[in-house]
Amino acid sequence: MGSSIHSEQEIIEDECEAVHNQITDSISTYVSEMEEVEEEEWEMVQKKGNQFVVNDEPFYVNGFNTYWLMVFAADESTRGKVSEVFKQAASVGLTVCRTWAFNDGQWRALQKSPSVYDEQVFKALDFVVSEARKYKIRLILSLTNNWEAYGGKAQYVKWGKAAGLNLTSDDDFFSHPTLRTYYKAHVKTVLNRVNTFTNITYKNDPTIFAWELMNEPRCTSDPTGDKLQDWIQDMAVYVKSIDPKHLVEIGLEGFYGPSTPQRVQFNPNTYAQQVGTDFIRNHQALGVDFASVHIYPDSWISQAISDTHLPFVTSWMEAHIEDAEKYLGMPVVFAEFGVSAKDPGYNSTYRDNLINRVYKTILNSTRKGGSGAGSLVWQVFPDGTDYMDDGYAIVLSKSTSTSSIISLQSTRLALFNSRCSWKCHWGCKKKKQLEKLIYYDEL
Repeated sequence: MGSSIHSEQEIIEDECEAVHNQITDSISTYVSEMEEVEEEEWEMVQKKGNQFVVNDEPFYVNGFNTYWLMVFAADESTRGKVSEVFKQAASVGLTVCRTWAFNDGQWRALQKSPSVYDEQVFKALDFVVSEARKYKIRLILSLTNNWEAYGGKAQYVKWGKAAGLNLTSDDDFFSHPTLRTYYKAHVKTVLNRVNTFTNITYKNDPTIFAWELMNEPRCTSDPTGDKLQDWIQDMAVYVKSIDPKHLVEIGLEGFYGPSTPQRVQFNPNTYAQQVGTDFIRNHQALGVDFASVHIYPDSWISQAISDTHLPFVTSWMEAHIEDAEKYLGMPVVFAEFGVSAKDPGYNSTYRDNLINRVYKTILNSTRKGGSGAGSLVWQVFPDGTDYMDDGYAIVLSKSTSTSSIISLQSTRLALFNSRCSWKCHWGCKKKKQLEKLIYYDEL
């Protein structure tokens, strides 16, 4: 029994690889011209309606998260892992990486205290940005954390208390004028940083895809959402006042709130509408260019792998894509999604199914010119970093089936990004062949 299953699996993998090779061969002529253009100039990513564009060509995103790059780059003994993860990601066609541009008051802190920086750690961030460019990977840089890891809002509140401010909650980060000033000073410092490797100021560097205001902001002390909304409005405009060239996103998980009672049915649980976030209202703030959504059924619904998880992924994504089209008129990026190997009932086949579900939902939007602009898997690790694994790590060299799925999605999106598909809208002779390759259902 076991051996026959194994042989069937091998046949399936061989067939998948054959299809993938066919697609890769067919796309090469289209992509080569684009690569020549990219070699000549590395332009900013911009937004055009509900799509991203580079040089007026579409830019659909297949990307990943590796949050710890700056900290690893700060130590000569681990710096090579940064290059390694970019190299491996590029080998499967990933084009965007989301990572932290903050480490507030912690071990190897970037910002040791308000407006006091460790130059060696800043040089490490410079290295991350310059190294990403080498591998043609663009960066979404997050500017602080809702959670205590790497400092975040709790550290800002600690700094405020040390300065004698009367603060009662970590959510005072969003409302207290002094803490807002601290955060704005950090934003200004990062955006105006001149990279010591490239001599390019961050705010002028096309390697940076976008600025993220905060990783997963929540403000549970104000379920109406007013406190967080006011902070978003203030900070999005502030970022744009310093850097009008780059795109800005909030960093939200995507929960529906009080402004859209008809949409809360799509939330994973009832608590989600009480955390002070409000997907549609938040993204209507001036200065916000695209929407972000995270996908964690194993955190939000049940830790144990369940049959309800995959249908939730589909309905959650489709609801947000629809809202981005109807109400926001902007792209939406599913900026974190994954499943933990520590979950009861976990196996790698389920992870592949989850990733496939996300990718297919993106493709279903893409083929209609919809707002589904891409996704970033949480998270890609190089070999030898198991001690950093939170359960969600994907080591591409050890996960051949997952790597194939990621690579196939990259190839399909590269087809959409190619000039032929954009300019002739599939009116060329290759139309049927290309459509077959893009929408071929993996075995």
